[in-house]
Amino acid sequence: MPVVQLPDGSERKFDQPISVMAVAQSIGAGLAKATLAGMVNDKLVDASFIIEQDSRLRIITDRDPEGLDVIRHSCAHLMAQAVKKLFPQAQVTIGPVIEDGFYYDFAFGRSFTTADLEAIEKMMTELVKQDLSITRSERQRADAIEIFRGMGEQYKAEIIDAIPANESLSLYQQGDFIDLCRGPHAPSTGKLKAFKLTKVAGAYWRGDSNNEMLQRIYGTAWPDKKALNAYLHRLEEAEKRDHRKLGRRLGLFHFQEEAPGMAFWHAKGWSIYRVLEDYIRDKIRNHGYQEVHTPQVIDRILWEKSGHMAKFSDDMFMTSSETREYAIKPMNCPAHVQIFNQGLKSYRELPLRMAEFGCCHRNERSGALHGLMRVRVMTQDDAHIFCTEDQIQSEVARFIDLLYEVYADFGFTDLIIKLATRPENRVGSDEIWDKAELALEVALNEKALDWSFNLGQGAFYGPKIEFSLKDCLDRVWQCGTIQVDFSMPGRLGAVYVDDQSEKRTPVMLHRAILGSLERFIGILIEHYAGAFPVWLAPVQAVVSSITEKQAEYAAQVATSLKNMGFRVESDLRNETIGLKIREIAMQRVPYHIIVGAREHEENTVAVRTRSGVDLGAMQFAAFVDRLNSEIACRGRNVLEE
Repeated sequence: MPVVQLPDGSERKFDQPISVMAVAQSIGAGLAKATLAGMVNDKLVDASFIIEQDSRLRIITDRDPEGLDVIRHSCAHLMAQAVKKLFPQAQVTIGPVIEDGFYYDFAFGRSFTTADLEAIEKMMTELVKQDLSITRSERQRADAIEIFRGMGEQYKAEIIDAIPANESLSLYQQGDFIDLCRGPHAPSTGKLKAFKLTKVAGAYWRGDSNNEMLQRIYGTAWPDKKALNAYLHRLEEAEKRDHRKLGRRLGLFHFQEEAPGMAFWHAKGWSIYRVLEDYIRDKIRNHGYQEVHTPQVIDRILWEKSGHMAKFSDDMFMTSSETREYAIKPMNCPAHVQIFNQGLKSYRELPLRMAEFGCCHRNERSGALHGLMRVRVMTQDDAHIFCTEDQIQSEVARFIDLLYEVYADFGFTDLIIKLATRPENRVGSDEIWDKAELALEVALNEKALDWSFNLGQGAFYGPKIEFSLKDCLDRVWQCGTIQVDFSMPGRLGAVYVDDQSEKRTPVMLHRAILGSLERFIGILIEHYAGAFPVWLAPVQAVVSSITEKQAEYAAQVATSLKNMGFRVESDLRNETIGLKIREIAMQRVPYHIIVGAREHEENTVAVRTRSGVDLGAMQFAAFVDRLNSEIACRGRNVLEE
């Protein structure tokens, strides 16, 4: 006679074991119709799961985040079933849920085409109309291997071979399609109402380049057509905003094969880069940081002492000279400890905040490179704070205030905060990790911030707080971080003298606000679609003459603005003003200043915004005031046009 406790605290008693779906039916037909799965004692299960003893239950529908995962997982199986119906020779391998969707890898004799995807999607729709029941069964290992080998599914048999012998195997069946899966899945195919196949790509079996190349079909799935259409619109917008395309079109940067993963910055792109760097430099100076600079090439012995060689040697570029082997710096932290170690420090000198725009090289796989978002050479707005244990909370709090202040200047106010805890592969004792994790947790709670855990995702040397921002398309980008490190200072011999004249090892806080400047610029390009706010724009205004008679006056206006520190260009070509307006609009310059006979005579300027609004004629000083006001507000708001 199980007693089922519901989320509102109410209880329901049943005379015999009961399924999750039956509990939903006992509550109401509407809930039963919407039920996708259940959360029984914090474990996600199928709606057919039988509750045999007293349990807590939460019914999962498409309104729950877990429900969306169930929909996407079920859609992966639906796609695999459609592929098998259309292409019986194809073998299925794995098909997990990913961010915003799912994929399934297939072994097939030829490449899937766009027409194939359309046919597969059409077949998926037919299978949804049939509303096939999705049922779960458990099988013995040998039995499961025999089933899949009998179907010619050698990859599935290989997967089962790799599963530990004591682990139970569950199979899911819908119509004539059977798949190995842990589940859970929707009760029937009829629950899958809104999906779209998006692309096909190559993928190595088990991610190993020595194995066979498979074909990966990607798809997305949502609770309803409205949510699906909204997502597809975001994809379309993201395509328009692709920083790689805009970077070329706006003349910001380029990449080429001779230097894979390393940006060639053009003048306009480098202007943005320097504005960012100077902005952060001013901020950290006002927050008590010392700016330093450390070597690019350092003997591997230091990286062995710090622990990086054991953990990240595959990602490090190595070189040699004479009889010594060196690493090209992949990060800055060990070098900063070397500066700290020059001269014995007193507790009175702590906290010591050390910052560097450190150029780092990492040997990323060529297949992972993606414009500015994933590169092999990057500059980080990196800093390390050497402090006592008692100073951790106050320093973390100071950093959080600084980070929020900076992000607001770029227009980012919607942040996601996670505390990443100890990974399996780590250095340091559990006692040290307990102390470090607690310190960050206390700091977050004292700031009264909304945060969650990111279990097992800390750095190998310490836990960290991860700060992610949302762009205009609601995409999440993890940028800022602060990490507590009790291990590296000791490994590298860092000490200070405390108030009892005893030598102590300082705590080291690793922190970054923007992270990689390259990646952050890529984010900004896509967030603003290349239409940067005035303070960031590589060209803040272009001055154009209508005819050659105003060329000298236009040049004078441009020169005056340049002398005031504004980034201004002039267009004195003997072309129509209409052509000039169109070309400058394509470059997404914030302001277009036009001078004709009247402006020349009245000593004024006619101003257009990049959105095409004509602000009319104004005094030169008035336009300067407008520029200064907009620069001062940065990305927090835009002046009304």
